[in-house]
Amino acid sequence: MSRQMSQLEDAMNRRQFLKVAGGSTLGLAALLAGCGTSTGSSPTSSNGSVTIHFLSVQAAGTGWPLVLSTITDQYAKTKPGSTFKVDFQDQASLNQKIQLLAGQGALPVLYNTPPADLLAQLAKNGEVLDIESTFNQLGVTQELVPAAVTLLKKVYNGKLSALPFELNIEGFWYNKQIFAQNGLQPPQTWDELVQIAASLQQKGIQPFAASGKQGWPLTRLVGNYIFRSLGPDALQSVQSGQAKLTDAAYVAAAQAVANLGKQGYFGKGVATLDYMPAVDLFLQGTAAMLYMGSWELRDFNSPTVNKIGASNIGFFPFPNVTGGVGNSGQTPMNAGQPTSVNKAKYNADVGKWLAYMAQNYGDVALQKEGAVTGFVVHHPPANLDALTSLVIAQIKQVTQPVLWFEALFSTKAQNISQQNAALLVTNAMSGSNFMAAIQQAS
Repeated sequence: MSRQMSQLEDAMNRRQFLKVAGGSTLGLAALLAGCGTSTGSSPTSSNGSVTIHFLSVQAAGTGWPLVLSTITDQYAKTKPGSTFKVDFQDQASLNQKIQLLAGQGALPVLYNTPPADLLAQLAKNGEVLDIESTFNQLGVTQELVPAAVTLLKKVYNGKLSALPFELNIEGFWYNKQIFAQNGLQPPQTWDELVQIAASLQQKGIQPFAASGKQGWPLTRLVGNYIFRSLGPDALQSVQSGQAKLTDAAYVAAAQAVANLGKQGYFGKGVATLDYMPAVDLFLQGTAAMLYMGSWELRDFNSPTVNKIGASNIGFFPFPNVTGGVGNSGQTPMNAGQPTSVNKAKYNADVGKWLAYMAQNYGDVALQKEGAVTGFVVHHPPANLDALTSLVIAQIKQVTQPVLWFEALFSTKAQNISQQNAALLVTNAMSGSNFMAAIQQAS
């Protein structure tokens, strides 16, 4: 895989959480009006074989397409003629492509899930399968990791409308050697984290690496502080109108992160630092800590990319906020870029393939890609690396996953949040003004 990733194109292939493109949904209702159910070619044949078409932001032979292709090849041994085809679409134009295909009745049986507002319109047109109900009928509900189900339901208004081909935990990854050499232990509270940062800074060690250019690595900290302070439902309260981001307790979270930046704990040039250069600061031993998701395991386990060594990386959850009602057991998680099933293309034969896929996805993804997913792993590899084992163990312990900061925001509010993140940590915008701008855009 290219290290530069075209700095975003390949990053979108394996780090879909970066930014789900928020393309305009204007005009979709008009496109769908009068369209009725999808009229594309049937994905099955008379002998029970299936042709699975997947509209994906990952190319054939990589990531989810590789896993699904492998599973379909296995499936074809009992259902000869079954095939898998990827229709690649770049992330930036995914939403527009979905709208176009929906208007033509040509949306394939699998497609990467668009933002919730667009997905809701597709559901009205009968092009979103209820995964929970279908898996219950197929007898494979137990193949889904409970935390993944809870997470996706939070995102999609209480419905399981997508498949979790990824499942990531988030938290702080730290350089064990730097911590040991400086007599430091993973913090239990936010105050302890700030003290560690101050101690490292005094010794000439950059405490944190973060991409201000992307924005979200910084806003993740704001969101997690809110959860630890106000509890796991704090942002749902904002969505429902019971609270506002401009309320004092929410502003305090933004200001706490702003204070880290004011002290220089993110290093010089944070405002223009992109995603991979920020990760490299950690993996090359320059920065002591990196807030990141477990999707980075591939680089963590790569000897050519990781110069500090995988055995030198430790993990600790976002710490507790003194006096807060949340706790570090409420784990920030995301399902990357989920995938939905087109109800209009679903039939009994597709259901048989879907059941087979569900029973095998967790194992094949881990074996082929080293990927942790929202599907149960039945046969973990004997030589599974320590960091991946750590992530799997953490996920099993999760009882209450929490979303990322912008998960429930409008597209406009998401953009405002991430664009202003660099201003927040460079003393160019106060926590109060940061939250006010997002609230106004909501």
